[in-house]
Amino acid sequence: MTDDNATLLDTAARAARAAAVPLARAGRPAKDAALRHAAAALRARSAEILSANAADLAAAPGLSASFLDRATLTPARVEAMAMGLDEIADLPDPVGRTLAEWTRPNGLRIARVAQPLGVIGMIFESRPNVTADAGALCLKAGSAVLLRGGSESARSARAIAGCLREGLRQAGLPEDAVQLAPTQDRGFVGAMLRAAGLIDLIIPRGGKGLVNRVLEEARVPVLAHAEGLCHTYVHKAADPEMARKILMDAKLRRTGVCGSTETLLIDAEVAPSLLPLLLGDLAAAGCTFHADARARAVMPVLPAATDEHFSTEWLDAILNVAVVDGVEGALAHIRRFGSEHTEAIITEDAAAAEQFLDGIDSSVGLWNASTQFCDGGEFGFGAEIGIATGRMHARGPVGLEQLCTFRYRITGTGQIRG
Repeated sequence: MTDDNATLLDTAARAARAAAVPLARAGRPAKDAALRHAAAALRARSAEILSANAADLAAAPGLSASFLDRATLTPARVEAMAMGLDEIADLPDPVGRTLAEWTRPNGLRIARVAQPLGVIGMIFESRPNVTADAGALCLKAGSAVLLRGGSESARSARAIAGCLREGLRQAGLPEDAVQLAPTQDRGFVGAMLRAAGLIDLIIPRGGKGLVNRVLEEARVPVLAHAEGLCHTYVHKAADPEMARKILMDAKLRRTGVCGSTETLLIDAEVAPSLLPLLLGDLAAAGCTFHADARARAVMPVLPAATDEHFSTEWLDAILNVAVVDGVEGALAHIRRFGSEHTEAIITEDAAAAEQFLDGIDSSVGLWNASTQFCDGGEFGFGAEIGIATGRMHARGPVGLEQLCTFRYRITGTGQIRG
């Protein structure tokens, strides 16, 4: 880390901390006004944002299909960002909520109240829409945010952040509540990770390499997510047509999102009849496969899978396939290869569904629904800042409530310890 990066970080973080004070005290009307002004700016500047995105893509040739999908903006995606900001404005203010309250025998009244985290450092890769989602969620949750996106989307992020800052300005709130990193130097990330006392929480959103670096180097608390090694398990009591529809969506709706299914597990009892149908649908849509020995016994043309395949988050039109013996077989496979992100079971047997959902350790479990529903917008959060797979503070999609901490308010009538 160079002295320049340390200086840049210190300047940006101190500006964020100064902005966090009035933002934490701002009422819902001001925060919602900022979000709606920012949404209007996104719509008004759509052509500018798309032009910046085209320049980003032109400057980074040779991107993989999945990376290109994540990095590309379209008019519909810009509108989706704007709608996301409007939806966040419609949500209740998470700050100041009474989470619990009780009265002690001595008459003291104790309330646990939600409050902002302070200053959040967001480090992400390739997805320019994260600039809007993260900026808007932090704003509504009363925290300032310092955003450091990937160099491949730097121009796009700058244009989007400009809209958020315009919204803050029009609402009379400090623009520095939302800032982009002033440099793409990798050393700036190191400066963020060591900024204890200036940044209160680091949230990484990206691939395994980024998350591992953050976890290894951070001197600031981290809210991290692991890879999206998501599984869809087709139980012997699954409705075949439902299974075909759900698996098609879970794998191919958007292959580059972390909620995309990477492994199909299917009961041995129905594999001979159902597996060719499931994979035939996917193959016709361009999907390829890696299969274990039992799946290849059903369909010998399938390429063989290794442990490495089952441990890979493809983020592409590639699917791992394994045949298992019942719910316990599926759970054993998930425990061995999963990342505790999102798992789904397809079945008409309620007892089997409960056994599966109770048996997984993952942050999200679904019954008869696509894993691609692991998304903050689909949970009613308006948007998400990431999918947390750790076991502290928050799990699953991280929305407004998860971006708050709490404090205690105690009201007495003259009590003393004595």
